[in-house]
Amino acid sequence: MAHPEKQDLPPLQHIAIIMDGNGRWAKQRGLPRTAGHAAGAESFRRIANYCRTLGVKYLTVYAFSTENWKRSQEEVAGIMRLLRRYLEEALQDMEKNRVCFRFFGDLSRLSPELQKLCRDAENRSEEYDVQVNFCLNYGGRDELVHAAKSFAADVAAGKYRAEDLTEELLATYLYSKDVPDPELIIRPSGEQRTSNFLLWQSAYSEYVFMNVLWPDFAPEHLDQAIAEYHRRNRRFGGV
Repeated sequence: MAHPEKQDLPPLQHIAIIMDGNGRWAKQRGLPRTAGHAAGAESFRRIANYCRTLGVKYLTVYAFSTENWKRSQEEVAGIMRLLRRYLEEALQDMEKNRVCFRFFGDLSRLSPELQKLCRDAENRSEEYDVQVNFCLNYGGRDELVHAAKSFAADVAAGKYRAEDLTEELLATYLYSKDVPDPELIIRPSGEQRTSNFLLWQSAYSEYVFMNVLWPDFAPEHLDQAIAEYHRRNRRFGGV
């Protein structure tokens, strides 16, 4: 059941979620891990739609990390098939849903077909207001290395001097440029670590760890996480 008090609280601008627990959900049911990812994809649809009703402007989800390539070829292929199917359906319903898509990560390792779907989704949705950011072949450390290399290239080209670098300038080289940092990061599944997710952007985010597997994550769990966020005293280093 949704918490009635949430109606009296200002909506969060940006929520990020580590979608964790698909494999364990499937194992508990004697199913292949790919079945867990399919159930997790449905959970994502449900939560993305609910975020829109709450007035959340940005939702960032950890879809596939740079480390996930270590998983079995079958599991990786299954995840990519699910992503392709989701993007194909999203492109068909884009005018109705009016959600802007962005992809954070190095897409060059994806198949050409999937890369094209990602680019098409970004290009066709760029005017919409509610934005979903998919972290795909993404790692927080990899993002910082990518940003550092890009800045170094601009220094070599004479665009900047090394001493020009500030936090604000470095942020413009991140995949998340022009996106505000998340106020709240949620990790279901009972695990309590950041797993290389939004390392720069999460500097002052509030983390909520929840003992529910991602396929079982429902709107009431999001309500609980938001309520926990509002109970906290965010001082940003002050008193």
